Amino acid sequence: MVNLLQPFINMLWDIAPIALVLFGFQTLILKQRMPNLKKMIVGFILVWIGLTFFIIGLEKALFPLGKLMAVQLTSPTFVGNNISWENYYWIYIFAFAIGFSTTIAEPSLLAVAIKANQVSGGSIKTWSLRITVAIGVAIGISIGSYRIIIGTPIHYFIITGYVVVLIQTYFAPKNIIALAYDSGGVTTSTVTVPIVATLGLGLASTIEGRNPMIDGFGLIAFASLFPIMSVLAYAQITYFLNRRKKDAL
Repeated sequence: MVNLLQPFINMLWDIAPIALVLFGFQTLILKQRMPNLKKMIVGFILVWIGLTFFIIGLEKALFPLGKLMAVQLTSPTFVGNNISWENYYWIYIFAFAIGFSTTIAEPSLLAVAIKANQVSGGSIKTWSLRITVAIGVAIGISIGSYRIIIGTPIHYFIITGYVVVLIQTYFAPKNIIALAYDSGGVTTSTVTVPIVATLGLGLASTIEGRNPMIDGFGLIAFASLFPIMSVLAYAQITYFLNRRKKDAL
């Protein structure tokens, strides 16, 4: 219980500004009573408890597990003595799998997908958007892991990626561009970020010649960039196929 007390106190300080802003604007600026006050208080308490246990779970389970997996997958006994980027294919597979699964489980992406489905009148399917974004994150983390292994500076990949995004943006349907850019942001949230960051730091710590500070960070940038590409590509392919159907008719 003593070990749990400090995380609860720290989380209370973290979420208190949110409550103060919401309640402050409602009472001081709008000068209206807070609707469903009891439900909102109960909700904030549940958020406080849930986030506290979530952070404790990350520190106790996911962080150590992510580092352990990186150490095991890069171990010479597993990879072999002839170490080159081709021999780390299990890292790429693991990065793809963990990127896809964490993105599917991301609550913020689910919220955006549901809203996009409602606003579009059902033309944007919730699962289609989630799977498209998850594939983008998975590919991005795999390429980011490859970058750590070969040691290429990150800005080469990021600049090239955004050039591709700009080209896609020019040709993409206008009604999907804003959603595509938002999809890149919602992936870097509570579930994806801790695991992805741990994987990057674990790889940089175990691969010889890599600096965790220089090479370990940056995977999250890939997790933000590539979903934009995947959503724009999905929209462009869908638009092209629909146009071909219309022309055929």
